[in-house]
Amino acid sequence: MADSFGPMRDADADGGVVGMGPDDIETPRKEPIRVLVVDDHALFRRGLEIVLAAEEDIQVVGEAGDGAEAVDKAADLLPDIVLMDVRMPKRGGIEACTSIKEVAPSAKIIMLTISDEEADLYDAIKAGATGYLLKEISTDEVATAIRAVADGQSQISPSMASKLLTEFKSMIQRTDERRLVPAPRLTDRELEVLKLVATGMNNRDIAKELFISENTVKNHVRNILEKLQLHSRMEAVVYAMREKILEIR
Repeated sequence: MADSFGPMRDADADGGVVGMGPDDIETPRKEPIRVLVVDDHALFRRGLEIVLAAEEDIQVVGEAGDGAEAVDKAADLLPDIVLMDVRMPKRGGIEACTSIKEVAPSAKIIMLTISDEEADLYDAIKAGATGYLLKEISTDEVATAIRAVADGQSQISPSMASKLLTEFKSMIQRTDERRLVPAPRLTDRELEVLKLVATGMNNRDIAKELFISENTVKNHVRNILEKLQLHSRMEAVVYAMREKILEIR
């Protein structure tokens, strides 16, 4: 069933999106962030375009009504960000993720949906999505998430982040092993950083926790991803849980 259009509210102090932290040093942007909006509801697409048009550093370069059209538009437009629904006719958003990454490798995909199903979240991450946001977030948070993902962060709605960590814990509890198993190629410090990433801490907080610089944390995260041959922080956490490298208590 396709997602329905829901009203977006102004941002408030209690709202927010969990960010996994930038992997690279942020630099000022000279060009606006090019966004492709994908949703099967024309009214919702139009609403997003109106909201994002007010942002000087964000430019909506196209729109699509389903996953198949999204792949074609991504190939033609080469957007920086694809803001895409999960459930759509003809071809869903998660199924389209892999194809979009093939035709527009530099594009980063943010799922924007009403689906709070854990399976959709995991499948989206596996398919290459960098963000997973619920349509209940505020208008300001949409623009903030786009900027964050464009700068190298992974963005996820708080309720979904909680489900992700709960599932990680369950994966560990289903095994008899409760000890920390060192990763073959990760240093002790990298394991410390990975464990803190798994709790949802950003680079700045990890730096404070370990009494090291933020740039050092970024370097550790980059090394972890390279060693494990992964593409995002969320993938690294999933890998760590699956391989029993660390445990979240």
